[in-house]
Amino acid sequence: MEESNNYGHQHPLLLILNQDQLIYNQSGVTDCSRCGEKYTHFCPDFGFNSHEKCAKLPFKLNHVCHRKHPLVLQFNSQRLPCKICGETNREAIGFVYGCSPCKFVVHIECASQSPLQVIKSTNHGHPFTLFLRQVPFTCDACGVEGNHVAYTCGTCNIIIHKNYISLPRIIKSKWHDHRLLHTYFHHIEDFGVLICMICHDEVDTEHGSYYCSKCNVIFHVHCVTEDKRSYSIVSLENEDEIPYESSITVLESNDAGEATKIKHFKHIHNLMLSPFVGRYENRCDGCLLPISGPFYSCSFCSFFLHKACAELPKMKDVWHHLCREPLALISDKAFECLECLNLYNAFAYECCGCETKICLPCVIALTPGARTYLKHEHPLFYYREHKGKCNACGNTTWSAFWCKDCNFVLHTDCFSLPITAYHKCDQHLLSLTDHNDNSYSESYYCDICEKTRDLNRWFYRCATCDTSAHVGCVLGKYSFLKHRSIYEEKDHPHPLIIVKKKYYYPDCYKCSKPCEDVALECSKPECKYIVHWDCVAPDYLQSWWMWCM
Repeated sequence: MEESNNYGHQHPLLLILNQDQLIYNQSGVTDCSRCGEKYTHFCPDFGFNSHEKCAKLPFKLNHVCHRKHPLVLQFNSQRLPCKICGETNREAIGFVYGCSPCKFVVHIECASQSPLQVIKSTNHGHPFTLFLRQVPFTCDACGVEGNHVAYTCGTCNIIIHKNYISLPRIIKSKWHDHRLLHTYFHHIEDFGVLICMICHDEVDTEHGSYYCSKCNVIFHVHCVTEDKRSYSIVSLENEDEIPYESSITVLESNDAGEATKIKHFKHIHNLMLSPFVGRYENRCDGCLLPISGPFYSCSFCSFFLHKACAELPKMKDVWHHLCREPLALISDKAFECLECLNLYNAFAYECCGCETKICLPCVIALTPGARTYLKHEHPLFYYREHKGKCNACGNTTWSAFWCKDCNFVLHTDCFSLPITAYHKCDQHLLSLTDHNDNSYSESYYCDICEKTRDLNRWFYRCATCDTSAHVGCVLGKYSFLKHRSIYEEKDHPHPLIIVKKKYYYPDCYKCSKPCEDVALECSKPECKYIVHWDCVAPDYLQSWWMWCM
C-alpha cells in the first residue's frame, strides 16, 4: 500500500492495490466518498474512501460555465443542483466543484465534459451539441423552464434538457389504451382541449408533449414519464399496435352497425340488445348499478349488462396499479376492492401478476378524462393529490374529483355512489340527492332508521312519496355483493346463493337470529339451510365500516 495526500481530507489516504488488502484492512468494499464508485484509497481512522482517479482531482479549476470565480472541490452539504445537468437526486451527494459565494455547483463528471461535446439522439434525426452558457430557456422536448446548461440542435433550432436528449419517441403508458407519440410541437388546430390527462393543466403546444393520434388526447412529458413503472418504450415503431381482445363476439348487427346479438365470454347464453324495461330491481351484472339506457339481456335467465359494461376488454392496463402485468376481467369472485374497500363480486379486474383485484366502478371512475356528476354543471377531474372538503359527506379529502371552476369536491367513494338505488322502504326508485334539496322534505329524519339526518350530507330520496334516507341505510354494508350468485362454503355440502330477504326473515343456522341482511341460502330447494354472511364469511370478506352519510 502507498500513501497519497488529498485535497478535501486532512489525513493521508492509503492506496489499495487488490481485493486481498481490502479484506486484510477490514474495510470491506464501500462507495467512493466523491463519485460513489468502489474505492481504492481509504482513511482507516475516519472512514473517508476515494478511488484513485477521484483522489487525484485538482483542488481548483476554472470553468466556462462560471467565469467570475474559480470552482473549488468541496462537499455538497446544501445539496444544491448541478448547474449543468440540473440533477439533485443522486444516490451519492459526495463532492462537487462549487463556488460558495455564488451558490454555484457542478458535478465532478459534468465539470469534466468537453465544451464541444456532441451527443447523438435515439429519437431525433440530428445530434445535440452542449451549449455551455448558463441562460434561462424553455425545453422544447418537455416544455419546462430551465436555468442550467442546455443542448441544442442547430438544424431544427430546438433547445432541450440533457435528460431528454434520448426521450422515447413512442411509449405504451398505463394512462391510456393506445400508444403515445412524442412531438416537439403541435399545430393548435390539432386539439380541441389542450389539457394534460394527468395533471389537468394546460399543455403548451409550442413545446414537446406526448399525444395519441387516435383519441386526440395529450400529456405533459414530465407527467407521463414521471414514474418509470407506468410506461414501456416501443422500440419497433412500424410494428402494428395489437389491442386487447374484446369480451364479446358479435353475432348480429343492425343497419347502423350496432351489435344487437352478442356472445359474452362470462355468460353461457347469447345476449340481446334491449330497451329499458323500467323494472327497478334489475341491476347490471357487471357493475351492479341499476339498469338504464341501452343494455344487453338474456332471454333464458335474469342476466343484464349495460352496453358499456359488455364492451369492456378482457385485459386492461390501469395507471393506479403499477405491476408490469396487465389486469384481466373476472367475475363472481368475492373480494375487498383495493381502492374503495367495498366487498364486491361482480365484474372486476385482477392483476395477472400479484392478483390484486379492483372493482369495476373504481376502474371506470379512475379512467383518465372528464366526468359529469348529478346536477353539477362543470366536468370533474380526478386529482391524485387534493386536500379539500367533500361536498357529499363533508369529510376531508387527500385525493378527489375536483371542479376548479367552483371548488366542487368528491371523494372517490362518494363519486362512485349509485345515482339511483332500490330499498324496500319505498316502491319507487330512490335518487341520490344533494343537501341543497333538503327543503323538499318536511322533516330531516331517515325513514329507515328513524334517526336525524345531517343537513349538509347527501341522502337518498323519493320525490313522489317524500321518502328520505341515509346513504348507509339504503346501501347497507354489502351493497356490491351480487344477489343470486354462487358462493362455496366449506361447512355445507351444497353450493350457497347470496340473498337478501325483503319481507320474510328465516332464522340463521349459526346464530339463530333473523337473516335481515345479506345471507347465504342453500341452492337446493329441499335444504332449508340459511346463514348470515357475517356468520360464515372469513374476516377478509367482512365489511368493518359503514357509509358516513
